[in-house]
Amino acid sequence: VIDRIARCVTDAVDESDLSIKQIRGVGIGAPGAVDAETGRVIFAPNLPGWKDVPLKKELEKRLDVPVFLGNDCNVCTLGTFDREYKSKPKNLVGIFIGTGIGGGLVINGELYGGHNHTAGEIGHMVLEVNGPKCGCGNRGCFEALASRTAIFRNIQSAVKEGQKTILTDMLGPNLADMRSGDLRKAIRKGDKFVEKIVEEAAEYAGIGIANLINILNPEIVVVGGGVIEALENEMMPRLIKSAKEHVMPGTMSGIEIEASKLGDHAGITGAAVLARQGTS
Repeated sequence: VIDRIARCVTDAVDESDLSIKQIRGVGIGAPGAVDAETGRVIFAPNLPGWKDVPLKKELEKRLDVPVFLGNDCNVCTLGTFDREYKSKPKNLVGIFIGTGIGGGLVINGELYGGHNHTAGEIGHMVLEVNGPKCGCGNRGCFEALASRTAIFRNIQSAVKEGQKTILTDMLGPNLADMRSGDLRKAIRKGDKFVEKIVEEAAEYAGIGIANLINILNPEIVVVGGGVIEALENEMMPRLIKSAKEHVMPGTMSGIEIEASKLGDHAGITGAAVLARQGTS
């Protein structure tokens, strides 16, 4: 995997008609618990076998360029905060819903890493005791209830039990290669089953956001990731409604919940900001 990452970097440099010697630094966003100080991926639930991986050291060895490592969703939050919001809000929470769910916290204008640099693992807040098993080993995590993985699991499980859906006409009985965009197409064709599953995920996402608002009281909660990019119109209204229903009364005043406009570019942008900060 590390060799492939290094090749992606060198390919991008070549395609830009540059040499690696012209690159001042490389920013990397890695999934899971990341120690940015030591450059290690401590644990990545969605990457089997990734425990205590010295990613920064290994990439620097291959590239001979300074590498700056952060959690992928912290990096997305950094990109969103820097480019989309021009670093103006004092306090912002970023939530990114894709294969998993992660986030980042901007507190007093700075990305917050926490005591051991692993803050922002929003996807592993437990929202439902004894809920579905999560990749981290716990049950009922935000990620196990509202991520693309959770949505696909619920759809596939129901189809195996005989549930009818337009998705099987589109993709076949095994729902091979199902993507978030397929869910949008099914909903727009009137598939009430898929709509219900997506709305349930949005409901849980709203509950998770309500918890964060109660604890952190940020100015802005920005929601991004591949699922939101594909299903913004289908999920955001229900998500916002759910958050407002579950916060403590009075805490929502002046707080905005918005979909990110950067889409999948949030991570790329944030990685560039990370490298810029590290080399300036």
